[in-house]
Amino acid sequence: MDRTILYANVLEAEKRIRPYIRTTFLDHSVYLSQQTGANVFLKHEEHQHTGSFKLRGAFNRILSLTREEMHQGVICASTGNHGLAVAYASKLTGIQATVYLPETTSSLKVDKIKALGATIQPVQGDCLEAEIQARKKSQESGKVFISPYNDAFVMAGQGTLGLELEKQLPDLNAVFISVGGGGLIGGIASYLKALKPSVEIVGVWPENAPAMRRCIEAGKIIDVPEMLTLSESTAGGVEPGSVTFEPCKHFIDKHILISEEEIKAAMKLVAEKEGTLIEGAAGVAVAGFLKQADLYKGQNVAILLCGKNIPYALFREVTQ
Repeated sequence: MDRTILYANVLEAEKRIRPYIRTTFLDHSVYLSQQTGANVFLKHEEHQHTGSFKLRGAFNRILSLTREEMHQGVICASTGNHGLAVAYASKLTGIQATVYLPETTSSLKVDKIKALGATIQPVQGDCLEAEIQARKKSQESGKVFISPYNDAFVMAGQGTLGLELEKQLPDLNAVFISVGGGGLIGGIASYLKALKPSVEIVGVWPENAPAMRRCIEAGKIIDVPEMLTLSESTAGGVEPGSVTFEPCKHFIDKHILISEEEIKAAMKLVAEKEGTLIEGAAGVAVAGFLKQADLYKGQNVAILLCGKNIPYALFREVTQ
């Protein structure tokens, strides 16, 4: 793993995607700071176009395609946010996208993807089955498959969040990030650790879906059984040979596991105290900080709110 290359990849991604994405705001949380004694800042990536960070990686991958590859169109598999991002980026660049979705994907995300003009292919089974079918079709059709995390361009795109954080809060001491396949935390850490190795990268997982954490513990990528979680955006195993494994293994300083009840409580707290509706994956990062807040008194802490794509009815149901 060449850290210099990873850092340079993020800088290249920044130049490539900046015209297409928002610089999301970093907001000082008066409530969380008063309650914990830390200087807490919320990175509001839920206000990114399409409602999640996934757009950064999708744009960086699509804008790296050759003309012939763009002409062929792209394929992806997703539980929603990645599919939304690929559909949005494809629409703006004038290419055709096909999104393979598990049938359990929320209707909110399905409707949004359809509205962006992508072709939807429903799949019986989980996100892994959707990915298997999407990859098979990619090989048959010649269309590029865009992974939600196992792609150097995708990871570098997500890493532009680290660049924004460093500019917005140069004295950052720690950042809390929810972890799925590792593209988000791997990209952010690749940038921040190159500039300021002392920044603590805190990875947070749902107890029900700790795939990358178990792989790191094992020292290799393994199959990890998972259960249903509110943090559907981080659910799913880690693909063999994933480019995210080494950055996650080397750059994540602390690992925290969060229960489903803690996720619910964090989502409710952010809605009530910050006036912001967030999805389960964002709640994971908030809950991780709250679980160990006593260790960060007087420090500058950022919490990444990675997305907001949850139906309001479901949000009310789980946070009551």
